Amino acid sequence: MGFSGVDYFGLDALLTPEQRLIRNTVRQFVDEEVLPIIKESFEAGRFPTQLIPKMAKLGLLGATLKEYGGAGIDAIAYGLAMQELERGDSGVRSFCSVQNGLVIYPIYTFGSPEQKERWLPKLIRGEAVGCFGLTEPEHGSDPGAMETVAKRDGNYFILNGTKAWITNATLADVAIVWAKLDGVIRGFLVERGTKGFSAAKIEHKLSMRASDTGELYLNDCRVPKENLLPHAEGLKSPLMCLNQARYGIAWGAVGAAMACYEEALQYAKERIQFNKPIASFQLVQQKLVEMLTEITKAQLICYRLGQLKEANQVKHTQISLAKRNNVAMALRCAHLARDILGANGITLDYHAMRHLVNLETVYTYEGTHDIHTLILGSDITGIESFR
Repeated sequence: MGFSGVDYFGLDALLTPEQRLIRNTVRQFVDEEVLPIIKESFEAGRFPTQLIPKMAKLGLLGATLKEYGGAGIDAIAYGLAMQELERGDSGVRSFCSVQNGLVIYPIYTFGSPEQKERWLPKLIRGEAVGCFGLTEPEHGSDPGAMETVAKRDGNYFILNGTKAWITNATLADVAIVWAKLDGVIRGFLVERGTKGFSAAKIEHKLSMRASDTGELYLNDCRVPKENLLPHAEGLKSPLMCLNQARYGIAWGAVGAAMACYEEALQYAKERIQFNKPIASFQLVQQKLVEMLTEITKAQLICYRLGQLKEANQVKHTQISLAKRNNVAMALRCAHLARDILGANGITLDYHAMRHLVNLETVYTYEGTHDIHTLILGSDITGIESFR
C-alpha cells in the first residue's frame, strides 16, 4: 500500500486538480522507484543515477520553466514534488534542487542566448547534469570572502581555486563556478574535461550518503570568454540562486517529517509492550501529537510561501523563515520517530534514522540554521547582525 499523506487540516482541498495530480504522480514514483532502492544506495554511499532519466521523463528537471522543454508547473506544484522526493530521501530531492534552482535557474536568468540553447534542453531532459560551485573549504557561511579568482587572458579566463561540499560534483557535465574577477563575483560555466578542472568525491560521509558530494579543483583552468554568465555580477546573483533551492528545501523537509511521522505512527500501533500497543501510552501519544502539530504548521507555511512565490511577491527573508523552521521541525520529528521505534530505529530496515542523519546536513547547507536566524533578525530589527 502506497503512502496516503499527512493532512490533518484538509489542505488537499486548497490544491488545484493539477497540483494534486503532480503530487500524486511523484508520490507514486517515490513509492515504486525510490524507496525500493534507497536503502542500498544509502549504504553504498552512491547516488542512484538510474533515477535521472525517470525524473526527467516526469518533468521534474526544469519543472517550473515553460521554455526549452520545461514542464512549466506552478510554484506550489513544484514544492509538492520536492516534498515527495524528500519523503524518499534528501539526496534525491537535493539532486533535483541543484539541477533546477542552482544550474537551470542561473543559466536561464543570467546566461546568454547561446548558453541557454546549448545547456537548458539537455539539463531538462536529464542528458546533462550540473552542479553549483560557491562554497569553499574556508568559506561557507561567508561566500563573499571566496578565494577563487579569475583573470583575463585574451579570449579566455584563467580560474584558480577550490570549491567544497558540492552536490553532483562528480556527476556534473557543467559546473556553475563563482569566482572573483577584478574583485567582483562573476559566474562561469566550467565544462567537464576542461584542462585544469577536476572533481573528487568526498568519502566517509555519515549523512546524505545517497547524494553525490565532492570538491571542485581549478588549477589554471582555461575557460572560454563565451562561458562567462553575462548577466551575473556580484554576490546577489548566487544568492538569488540559493533562494530558489531554499524554497524547495522548505517543502522537502516536510516530506521527510511526514515519512518519519507515518512510520512512527504505524509502528506504535503494532508494537506490543506490557500487553498493549505502545500507541496507547500517553508519552508516545504526546510525541506523535507534537510531530503532527509541527508538520501541519510547516505545511501551512509552505502553502502560503508558494502563493507568494507564484505571485512574484515572496521575499528572501520569508524563504529563510520557512527553511529555518521546517528543517528544524523535520529534524525534531526524525528524532522523535527514532525514539518511538526504539532499537529498531537505528537500522536501515526503517527510514527514521536515515532521514535523521540526512537532515543534519539539510540543517546546515543552503544557509545554516543560525545564518537564517541572523537574516531574520536583521530584517525585523533593521540592524545588521553579520558584521
